[in-house]
Order: sequence, then C-alpha cells, then structure tokens
Amino acid sequence: MWQKLLQWAKRLKREAVTLWFCTQHPQTPWHAKAMAFLMVAYAFSPIDLIPDFIPILGYVDEAILLPIGIWLTLKLIPQPVITAARAQAEQWLTEKNPKPRSWLGAAIMIAIWIAFLWWAWRWYQSGTPF
Repeated sequence: MWQKLLQWAKRLKREAVTLWFCTQHPQTPWHAKAMAFLMVAYAFSPIDLIPDFIPILGYVDEAILLPIGIWLTLKLIPQPVITAARAQAEQWLTEKNPKPRSWLGAAIMIAIWIAFLWWAWRWYQSGTPF
C-alpha cells in the first residue's frame, strides 16, 4: 500500500509539471492556461489552503482537491498538447529531479488566508459578514 501511495504521489507531481509545460504551449487555450497556471502554483506552493496540521481536513487538498483540479484542467487541454507536455515533463524530471516550489502560489495562499481572517474578524466585530 505504501508503494502505491508513493507511485500516486510521483504521478501527481509529473502531472503538475505536465500542466506547467502546457501553460507554455501555444496550442493550449487561454482558459486552460489560466487554470493550469493556478493548479501549478497551488501544487508547488509551500503553503496549503488547508494547513496539514488540521486533522483529516489538512490532507483533503492534497488527496482530493488537487488531483481533481489537475484532472479537470487536463480535460481542457487538447490531447496532442498533453502528450508533448508529458514527454517534456518526464525528461525534465529525469534530468533535473528538482523539488519545485511556487512562491507565487504561496503568496496567493497567504492572500486567501489574510482575506479569510479579515472577513472573520469583521464578522466577529459587527455580527454580520458584510
């Protein structure tokens, strides 16, 4: 079971890198590029939308939300683009074997958390959310 989990994680990482290459491909539609960019930024962000220290919910984004988001984004991209991007991703991962990070994704997550905390504080102070 542990081996299957590791294989799944590697596949997920490869698909995220594939989406990164899809964002650079000229035949990727603009809406798919935007969605792919957001998914890549989130996938490689060192900060999660739901922190991992929260029991059960902390892993929902990695286990459910991220794979579904990647799958849906891949559905928006033409198959020849995906095939070319997967080949590029495989080569890139094989040659460099990096640990990708997205600081833009981290900034987006921080902005979401700040907005949520501001909303919660405002709701607490006034008794109404808006």
